[in-house]
Amino acid sequence: MIYIPKAEYTRRRKALMAQMEPNSIAILPAAAVAIRNRDVEHVYRQDSDFQYLSGFPEPEAVIVLMPGRQHGEYVLFCRERNVERELWDGLRAGTEGAIRDFGADDAFPITDIDDILPGLIEGRDRVYSAMGSNAEFDRHLMEWINVIRSKAHLGAQPPNEFVALDHLLHDMRLYKSAAELKVMREAARISCAAHVKAMQASRAGLHEFSLEAELDYEFRKGGAKMPAYGSIVAAGRNSCILHYQQNDALLKDGDLVLIDAGCEIDCYASDITRTWPVNGKFSPEQKAIYEIVLASQEAAFAEIAPDKHWNQAHEATVQVITAGLVKLGLLQGDVDELIASEAYKAFYMHRAGHWLGMDVHDVGEYKVGGEWRVLEVGMALTVEPGIYISPDNQNVAKKWRGIGVRIEDDVVVTKQGCEILTGGVPKTVADIEALMAAAR
Repeated sequence: MIYIPKAEYTRRRKALMAQMEPNSIAILPAAAVAIRNRDVEHVYRQDSDFQYLSGFPEPEAVIVLMPGRQHGEYVLFCRERNVERELWDGLRAGTEGAIRDFGADDAFPITDIDDILPGLIEGRDRVYSAMGSNAEFDRHLMEWINVIRSKAHLGAQPPNEFVALDHLLHDMRLYKSAAELKVMREAARISCAAHVKAMQASRAGLHEFSLEAELDYEFRKGGAKMPAYGSIVAAGRNSCILHYQQNDALLKDGDLVLIDAGCEIDCYASDITRTWPVNGKFSPEQKAIYEIVLASQEAAFAEIAPDKHWNQAHEATVQVITAGLVKLGLLQGDVDELIASEAYKAFYMHRAGHWLGMDVHDVGEYKVGGEWRVLEVGMALTVEPGIYISPDNQNVAKKWRGIGVRIEDDVVVTKQGCEILTGGVPKTVADIEALMAAAR
C-alpha cells in the first residue's frame, strides 16, 4: 500500500514553522473518539490537519510546534504504552514510538499536559491554534493561558496574540506533492474498480444496498479502510436527490442508477460519480440528458489549467447544459438570457466541483481578495456537472421526469492542463452499455 513517507511530514512541519512569527507556538489536538452508541465507538479517523502534520493515527494526542526551540521544535503529547489497555484496544506508539516512528523531537504523556504545556506557552508572543473548531480544546487552552496569567506577578509572560492556524495550514494543503498524488491515484484506482464492479452487478430486482455492498467489498479488498464519505446509491427518482443516502430502494427495469462513492487511503479521498441504466440500455431520453452532462464535463476539463481561474470550469458546464436543455425543449429562450437569470438552476443547482484532498470537500479558499482563485499546478479538484429533472416537475413532458444524471471525476492541475485521476470507469454511453452487456 502507498503511504505518505515520514520525510514528507517533517517537510510540512518545517514549511509551516517557516511561516509562523518568531517566538510563537502552534498547538493542535487530535480528533476525539466519537461514540456510536453506549460504549461502542465509531471507527477512528484522525483529524485531517493533525494527520497532515504528523501522520500520527491515535486519539488523545496534541501536536506542539515551536520554531527555533533549542530542545526540539516538534513536541508530541500522546498516550503512554499500557499493556492492559493494549490487550483490549490495540498497540500504542507511546512516547518512545512518537520519537522513533513519527519524528517527534520530544514526547510527553498526554496525562502530563496540564503540567508541561503552560511552561511551553509561557514567554511566547503568539499562539496559533484551530480556534473555534474544537470547543473543549479551546477551553483547555484558555485554562493553560490563565495558569500563566495567574503567575504574571511572579514575572510569567502570557502570550499577546492568538491567531487561527487554519489559513496557513489550509493554503499548504491546497498544493498536492508528488507523494500525495501517488496516494490519491491509488485511492482513485480502487474506487474506479469498485464502480466497475457495481456497474457489472447492476440488474433489476436488486436493491440499492446490493450495489453499495459491491462498492464496500472492492474498497476493503483494495486496502481502503473506509469510504471517504457516505456512499450515494440512488435509483430511479432517488437520482434527483443530491445527497440521497437511504440506499434501500428496489432497482427497477428502465430506471437509471446514480452512484457517488469513493474510498479513502491514508486519509486521502477519491470522489467518483457515474450514472447508468439498471438494465444496461439507456432510453432515448436518458441518453439525451446523459450526453449533455458528459459534454459539459468535457468542456470543463478544457478550462482547468494554470492561469485559468476556479470558476471557468463551472461557467463552461453552465453554458453547455443550458444550451442542451434549450435544444431538448426543457428550457425556452435565449441561452445567454437563461444563464443570466439562472433559469438552468431548476435542473442544475450545484457547483461543478470542489477541492479534493484529505477531506472530500477539501480545505482552501475559492476566492482570494474577492476574485476567483487562479488555478496552479498541484491543486486537486472534482468536476461533477449534473442534470436533475424532478419527478414532480409539471413544466416538462412526463417522459423526462425523474431522470437524474451526474458524472464526476477527480483531476489535478498540471503544467499542460489537467490529469484525470479517475479515468478507469467507462463514461460514454457506448462504453457503459458494452461493459454491462459483457457482464450479463
